[in-house]
Amino acid sequence: MATLYHHPLCPHSRFVRIVLAEFGMEPQLIEERAFERRRDFLALNPAGTTPLLVEEQAPAVPGAATIAEYLDETRGLALGDRRLMPEDPLGRVEVRRLMEWFHGKFFTEVSDWLVTEKIYKRYMPGAGAPNMELVRAARQNIRYHLRYIGWLVGQRNWLAGDRLTYADLAAAAHLSCVDFLGDVPWGEDEAAKLWYARVKSRPSFRTILADRMPGLTPDAVYADLDF
Repeated sequence: MATLYHHPLCPHSRFVRIVLAEFGMEPQLIEERAFERRRDFLALNPAGTTPLLVEEQAPAVPGAATIAEYLDETRGLALGDRRLMPEDPLGRVEVRRLMEWFHGKFFTEVSDWLVTEKIYKRYMPGAGAPNMELVRAARQNIRYHLRYIGWLVGQRNWLAGDRLTYADLAAAAHLSCVDFLGDVPWGEDEAAKLWYARVKSRPSFRTILADRMPGLTPDAVYADLDF
């Protein structure tokens, strides 16, 4: 049995949950508020960040990209033509490049600001009100990310090539958090919207779309497959 330490609206955690579902794995989920710096969690992951995957008789595996590589190396071949990482070196480079784009650049410019200001601050003592300058900046930044997604799928079937890969799941995980908050301007790029609808309709997305948090109501189109 695998155990995943996560937060429901941590985009990196959501990515790993979607990936695990694509692998047919149903981990035990333990909600972790990384900002609380819980001692037992820090003992498992000194970085104090989510997600963290723990399997029996194996070291803990921290971080979205590291977990993705670990799962591909240990279980990827069993997926056959549904493998989430290409076999050819250049294809793998492109998937890793786009994973870094969304886990790094998109996170820094969009999802981190929105989730921190609108969600995490609710639970952080003394954090104060949301910084609306950061929220407005994130809402502006997401527009060119959507156009980039639209450009990519205009050249390819999926973000990194002809088939679904980790790149699509990384992008969709971050967008799903922003979509929960109602901050995705879906009218910005029709191609990006149609691509997201394809990913959102996958069975692996069902548990993500069912996520709810006390006192928070997701945007009306969040779980709508025909938004």
